[in-house]
Amino acid sequence: MRILTIIYEFPPIGGGGGRAAYDICKELAAREHDVTVLTAHMDGLPLEEFKDGIRLIRISSLRKESFRASFFTMLAYVLTGLWAGMRLIRLYRPDIIHTHFAVPSGALAWALSILTGLPYVLTAHLGDVPGGVPEKTDQWFRWLEPFTRPIWKRAKKVAAVSEFTRHLALQHYSVNVSVISNGVDVKHLALSEVKVNQPPQIIFAGRFVHQKNPIAIVHILSQLKDLDWQCTMLGDGPMLEDVKQEIEKAGMNERFGLPGWVTPEEVLEHFSKSDILFMPSYFEGLPVVGVQALAKGLAIVASRIGGFLDLVDENRNGYLIDVRDNRVFAEKLHMIISNPSLLLKLREASLKKSQDFDIQKIADQYQTIFQEVLNDK
Repeated sequence: MRILTIIYEFPPIGGGGGRAAYDICKELAAREHDVTVLTAHMDGLPLEEFKDGIRLIRISSLRKESFRASFFTMLAYVLTGLWAGMRLIRLYRPDIIHTHFAVPSGALAWALSILTGLPYVLTAHLGDVPGGVPEKTDQWFRWLEPFTRPIWKRAKKVAAVSEFTRHLALQHYSVNVSVISNGVDVKHLALSEVKVNQPPQIIFAGRFVHQKNPIAIVHILSQLKDLDWQCTMLGDGPMLEDVKQEIEKAGMNERFGLPGWVTPEEVLEHFSKSDILFMPSYFEGLPVVGVQALAKGLAIVASRIGGFLDLVDENRNGYLIDVRDNRVFAEKLHMIISNPSLLLKLREASLKKSQDFDIQKIADQYQTIFQEVLNDK
């Protein structure tokens, strides 16, 4: 099967959605499917590359930051992608298009499908759905939503990355939506056994933006100064300096590590040395870092929102808490950090649960729906 994947953020650009797409592409390529990815270029990256069996084509989008895309860079990607996509389709003659994110990638897939007749499958992430990430997309959806409906309607299949994302999508779009979770290569990532570090290692991974609520991490952990722990916060973004100031103000410089933006491989290295994933986010689809945390056997303390509902079995491998309740966050973390046997139990449960998100199972589902689309065609 020849698959053209259209996605405007693909590692090392972007966040978890791109990483999820990469893992799917890599697994499909390993099964001897011909996988080409059309994505955005940024300075320092090759325009064309062959990596892990994937043919990567990067096109100009005026993008300057790896962790953030503006409306204009998204528009530039779509406009540039029309010519590049038509050229790729003529050269490689793909059987099907797989696009992640209804906007902007889905708009490009829709246009190419109109022009060439190629069918496409849409994978919807939380930011694709009105109300999913209000601070980021609500202003756009006030005028953009009517233009997104044809993108969803023309897709031969639509998959949402979590049940929460599917639920929101069905409130706005009259299409059938299935759930295919983000996955990871559990076979190669999972630890053979877990051990509790001394002191316990807490980790956060994501953009330093309001959605991820990074300052709350400092405020909550400042209530636990009497315990022995270390916290690493991976990532970059506009709120990084604010986080540094709050750490300084709390007198906890020696407790925190802030390595900045790191590669996906470095994220996994940090996870291998950690015990607890702490994510007090306001909004999430199905965060890839959450799935990776399961494979690394991390206990998860997170907000009771979005995809974390799929990742955390309450009281088994972690705890879900109201994002506004810093007191309860602190209580649960205190309980875990001060009880190594409990922490070990939670970690072992996460390792077991990771099997539900094995990339081979996820790729099986995509392979099936791609074949169904082609059979219908």
